[in-house]
Amino acid sequence: MSTRTLFLTAALACLPAFAQASATESPESPEFTQCLAGLKGSARSAGVSSPTYDRLTQGLTPDMSVIEKLNFQPEFRTAIWDYLAGLVDEERVQEGRALLAKHADTLKRVEQRFGVDPATVVAVWGVESNFGQTFGRYPLMQALGTLSCFGRRQSYFRGELFAAMRILQKGDIAPERLVGSWAGAFGHTQFMPSTFERLAVDFDGDGRADLMDNASDALASTANFLAKAGWRTAQPWGVEVKLPAGFNTSGEGRRSKRDISEWNARGVRQVDGSALPADAGSAGLLTPAGAAGPAFLVFRNFDALYSYNAAESYGLAIAHLSDRLRGSGPFVTPWPTDDPGISRAERRELQGLLILRGHDIGEVDGMLGERSRAAIRVEQLKLGQEVNGRGGLKLLKSLRSGG
Repeated sequence: MSTRTLFLTAALACLPAFAQASATESPESPEFTQCLAGLKGSARSAGVSSPTYDRLTQGLTPDMSVIEKLNFQPEFRTAIWDYLAGLVDEERVQEGRALLAKHADTLKRVEQRFGVDPATVVAVWGVESNFGQTFGRYPLMQALGTLSCFGRRQSYFRGELFAAMRILQKGDIAPERLVGSWAGAFGHTQFMPSTFERLAVDFDGDGRADLMDNASDALASTANFLAKAGWRTAQPWGVEVKLPAGFNTSGEGRRSKRDISEWNARGVRQVDGSALPADAGSAGLLTPAGAAGPAFLVFRNFDALYSYNAAESYGLAIAHLSDRLRGSGPFVTPWPTDDPGISRAERRELQGLLILRGHDIGEVDGMLGERSRAAIRVEQLKLGQEVNGRGGLKLLKSLRSGG
């Protein structure tokens, strides 16, 4: 599981412990203190010594912003064309291809050992942390401690909290380096602590698996994850298809797999009109924007991608980026919208135009946060557009033209 978060700042990396405060934390929370005290016995049963637990929780304060993020995850709330436009753009494709070449030897050895191709591994790297540039800014003890005591899924996050404590207790990662996403994922390819314990790989043989500062270990660990999730070597994740007119998609989905011969018999074709490959096995039909948008037959390898972060839009982002890294173009079928999503470069351009119009949106970073969305709503109102805070191509074109 993972999220796309802000850049890890040098200042944060230098802080001594996990009690670093955020703007929305509660400096003093008797409820939080009481909750942590009540978890000590469970932590001890989970293999965390009392001295370790006391050291890591001393002075810890909650960060309630993570509860807000728990209830709003972009994989499930963002229109698919916006979600993919920001994750699979020309900027990321070009950088990914450069890294494929740079790490070619390592990726070849990773493929030989785990059976996962380089483009797929690098695509996960790109989606998860922008190739190691966006690890996240949340001290994991604080984030996981908060999620263990407030909000939903507390039992799950307590397991991850104890796993993170065991990692620190063992000395696999320096305490000041255990910083990541609001949900507790960390490193180049954003492993949850329990996933790190199960699947992290010491690929360079230096005695420890390091996902924070060692790209080789991270790439190998990612391939190990996918291999354990059922990845099938030399098989595709899926294929974009064209549905016959009036095709009924009711009841179809990733899990409802049918033999390729049945899809062929029902008139489903590859997007170029050719018949589906006869030896492809079984596949499920994925229509993330309905029958009018791009449609895909997805195979077992898509399920492996899905298991990395249980959202079909996320799996599709990795799958599409991996294809683009291999030289394929964008999807052939357009998304069913008259206002397409915009790339990160276009989002930065949009932010610059908002600043020129007098809006204080903070840093121009291509991430349309609340301040950017507030400014967008103002401009949408001026332009007579739907006021929804969404940065799409219509608004960008209007602001470019001085509207």
